Amino acid sequence: MYRITLIPGDGIGPSIVDAAVQVIAATGVQITWDRQLAGMAAVDHGGNPLPDETLESIRTNRLCFKGPLTTPVGGGYRSVNVTLRQAFNLYANVRPAVSFEGTDTIFKNVNLMTVRENTEGLYAGIEHFIQVDGEKIAAESMAIVTRKGSERIIRYAFEYARKAQRKKVTLVHKANILKCTSGLFLEIGRDIAREYPEIEFDDRIVDACCMQLVMKPESFDVIVTTNLFGDILSDLAAGLIGGLGLTAGANIGTDAAIFEAVHGSAPDIAGQGIANPTAMILAGAMMLEHLGESAAAKKIEQAVRDVIREGKVVTPDLKKDSPHGTRDITEAIIAKIKA
Repeated sequence: MYRITLIPGDGIGPSIVDAAVQVIAATGVQITWDRQLAGMAAVDHGGNPLPDETLESIRTNRLCFKGPLTTPVGGGYRSVNVTLRQAFNLYANVRPAVSFEGTDTIFKNVNLMTVRENTEGLYAGIEHFIQVDGEKIAAESMAIVTRKGSERIIRYAFEYARKAQRKKVTLVHKANILKCTSGLFLEIGRDIAREYPEIEFDDRIVDACCMQLVMKPESFDVIVTTNLFGDILSDLAAGLIGGLGLTAGANIGTDAAIFEAVHGSAPDIAGQGIANPTAMILAGAMMLEHLGESAAAKKIEQAVRDVIREGKVVTPDLKKDSPHGTRDITEAIIAKIKA
């Protein structure tokens, strides 16, 4: 029996989280869900987008299953997602991109993992305005790349590659221009690569990497990179397989881990029953794998793939004019698991 913090989220969050919880239950894995609030739901309830109760729940349970959140617009509110990553030092953002048979995409053989440093870089939030006579004449941001942060994320990528029997790690950087920050990251990557002689290692400049990803994505296996580049590349990779609706993600640290759908809260379709729960369901599979429940995780992933391949019961984002919605595809996936 596992106890896991559950954050339903905003917009379509509650509906797709409920779908994922049903699918996980169908595998037989026993979970007690500790329901908490964050985002706009928490603001509406108590005025704080990230209540202390939610933080304490994650701190205690060390695992969180989270729907998409909306950060309130206006001063005084930081991104809830960024705050969670920093509060629990969730240094590794892990995003798989694997082609689905049955989707209308150009590429059919994508199978890559993006491992993104999650706490440093330009997203460290060290920035300020330069003002003269009350006028903002410039803005400055500082990118932080530390040896410790670089070593642990690069080593995480290599250890993942070894465990998953992946053959290559590609480090993405901009060391030709950012000679200190990207240069240090690349230098450390080359040093660590020597410890893993069985895994091929190469590096790519980020702009060239983007071009190559949309020309020959099958040449990539595991990508490791800094925060901003990883944010961009992981979304690009999602586009190669059909979009964010099919993409799950994990934020992993030493003492806690958060699993989530990586798309937004989509308030424009909230309450309509048409949201695609696939990303959230696959996040559940990633979480089960993290727990060591590999058989259950594989059941979920295979069921999702079977339903999408057949194309009979999918949401409108996967098949135009489909009459089926969130509940229908969820029931179809559960039926496959129980078959």
